[in-house]
Amino acid sequence: MAIDHYSSAADMLAALQAKDISSVELTEMHIARIETTDEVLNAIPVKTFDRARESAIAADEKLAAGESGPLLGLPMTLKESSQTAGLPQTAGIEMFKEYRPMQDGKVVAEIFEAGANLLGKTNIPVALGDWQADSPVYGRTNNPWDLSRTPGGSTGGGGAALATGMTPLEVGSDIGGSIRVPAAYCGCFGHRPSETAIPKSGNFPMADLPNHAFLMGVQGPLARTADDLEILFDVMAGPDLFEDVAWRLDLPAARADTLKNLRVAIMPEIPGARASNAMQAKVDELAALLAANGAKVQTALPEINFEEYHLDYMRTLNCMISLGQPREALEAQAAELRQAGDPAMDAFADGLTMPAPEFVGLMTRRQMFAHAWQSFFKDWDVLVGPMTLDSAFPHQTDEQMQRTLLVDNESVPYFSNIIYPMLSIFCGLPSTAFPAGLDASGLPLGLQAIGPYLEDRTTMRFAQLVEKEWHRFEIPPDYA
Repeated sequence: MAIDHYSSAADMLAALQAKDISSVELTEMHIARIETTDEVLNAIPVKTFDRARESAIAADEKLAAGESGPLLGLPMTLKESSQTAGLPQTAGIEMFKEYRPMQDGKVVAEIFEAGANLLGKTNIPVALGDWQADSPVYGRTNNPWDLSRTPGGSTGGGGAALATGMTPLEVGSDIGGSIRVPAAYCGCFGHRPSETAIPKSGNFPMADLPNHAFLMGVQGPLARTADDLEILFDVMAGPDLFEDVAWRLDLPAARADTLKNLRVAIMPEIPGARASNAMQAKVDELAALLAANGAKVQTALPEINFEEYHLDYMRTLNCMISLGQPREALEAQAAELRQAGDPAMDAFADGLTMPAPEFVGLMTRRQMFAHAWQSFFKDWDVLVGPMTLDSAFPHQTDEQMQRTLLVDNESVPYFSNIIYPMLSIFCGLPSTAFPAGLDASGLPLGLQAIGPYLEDRTTMRFAQLVEKEWHRFEIPPDYA
């Protein structure tokens, strides 16, 4: 089997087992690719080539002895914020520039146990808090489809590395679209898992242990094929630290193995989030293809007030991402947010100063919304719609509150881009982002399939089926 740096992870693993290529050869191929490609992109600022070479030698010895493993001998990357013993874990924050964790996080440990070789760690924005990958620690990552644009964030370096053949797999994290937005902007696949399907610990500096009060933030896989997503998902999935004494994860099979047996709800426009004409045309094109293949297809949404849903998500989000800050700083931030006169920013401010009884009420509403989703998925297998408002936007350096996006030449608030990603996030649902082809400017567009809680295999299977019949990963023009 001939292998190059754009081969799927599945093909690379098969070639390793068949002795068609050695782990050393495969690793050197990727190192060479990074050395000739990454200077202009800055996708992998933490390079671990010597470590990868040592791991590859050990992997070849195991392969020669007839051993196997889910990722044995495969080189890959990790998001910089992934807890990895002895390596930087700054999350783009200058005060953590010298921080090196003492041990691997649960997810990283599982990946190394599965046999992967670490090529390096990929770039992120400050505190993982942007749809760009730009920080004072590592600088800016560019989108290989257009260097003047963002690759997405916060797993932006990972998206750019995948799209240019520098890695076959990437581990990301997602509390505001940080797996799926880079996948969409770079033309790849990304899976945000059900909230409890993959350990959440070990994804931020000094946050080594599980925190059961932390909601919505998850870790998950990115890849160039939908099959590869599931390979990495299966390695990462399982209970968090301490819970693995007793808990096991037994996810159900996908609800259907063919398009004709699927019930697909098509997402109508969500209030405050009009997707671009190009994006909506892709949704319509896919709906027609699904119907032609025998799927049940209809526009539908759960019985939820999505304006209230959005506001409650914003309250919860800022509560989660502001953990540990002094009360005085939180109150000052809240006052600044309220000056915008925007209901979404007011809700964002609420999350900074919310009394405990109000937070309990917020969590009760979250469960009511989750129940509405559960009822919806009795009638539908997946909900399909845009991943973002449009294709990747130009780099922005203004303060986030001052930013806007252009959608069909209309200026819209920067944070309206969170509405499509947050639909699955707030109630912990699985969502798989997949390529939808290119827009008129030659930039990737991405859609998402949202599914029922803990039925991750259904959304990943949907992406696999669509990939075979519709669009798949395309190589950026300058990186063939």
